Amino acid sequence: MTANTGQIRAGQTHPARKSKVIVLTGASSGIGRATAVELAARGHKLVLAARRVDELGLLARQLDPTGVRVIAVPTDVTDDASRRALLAAAAAHFGPIDVLINNAGVTVEQGWWWDDADPLRVLRVNLESPIELIRLALPEMRRRDAGQIVNIGSVAGRVATNGVYSASKYGLRGFSLALRRELQGTGVTVSLVAPGFVKSEMTASARLPMPGPEVVAHAVADVLERPRAEVTVPKFYFAFVLLNTLFPAVGDFVVRRIIRRRYAHTSRTT
Repeated sequence: MTANTGQIRAGQTHPARKSKVIVLTGASSGIGRATAVELAARGHKLVLAARRVDELGLLARQLDPTGVRVIAVPTDVTDDASRRALLAAAAAHFGPIDVLINNAGVTVEQGWWWDDADPLRVLRVNLESPIELIRLALPEMRRRDAGQIVNIGSVAGRVATNGVYSASKYGLRGFSLALRRELQGTGVTVSLVAPGFVKSEMTASARLPMPGPEVVAHAVADVLERPRAEVTVPKFYFAFVLLNTLFPAVGDFVVRRIIRRRYAHTSRTT
């Protein structure tokens, strides 16, 4: 999920806030990049993970030229060895991890999912990888009776829109809410931040008015200070979720128009 995030506010920190060690996946662009900028501005220590090596390294240097508070760790979240190396690098540089933010995400960007050569990669990136990263990070958090997990879901995990993508986000939502209950009383919190349409590479073909990814970044930063089970952002999407639940036919109509716009645009540009 990628987009321009505006001017990077390197060095603009808020010393009154407690600094946390945060691992952030999908950090090189879009919501991940915007979140990295916001968290660095709030004074946190960041381990930025993504596959885009050049973009990731550039962002880390822009946020912290010294390399003391922000490091880049090129990572393929679908690979077990790469996931383990990411968490090991974070622990080696900063010590215990306070927060894991699972942001990396993909979708079938063009055409129908059943025509894609590997549609199940969406499940591997969006659902399997967060589960596996949490499984690796959780024992240390449990030992310290402290930690935060933030999963980036989607309104598509409440309103079915796109085959395997919605499957992955429905799954991530169910997993996040269940994990939160499993961890009650342990000192480890779990939050799900569910964006609607925001400007990104993933939504480039959607001809809709959309805010920038900063609105999601602010929501993520806020749940680190005040943990909540689930946050929908922008907030007006909650009304759409409720409408879809109460009146599914209305949801059918709206989603049908979104899908038609998407594939009409795709057919003209491919």
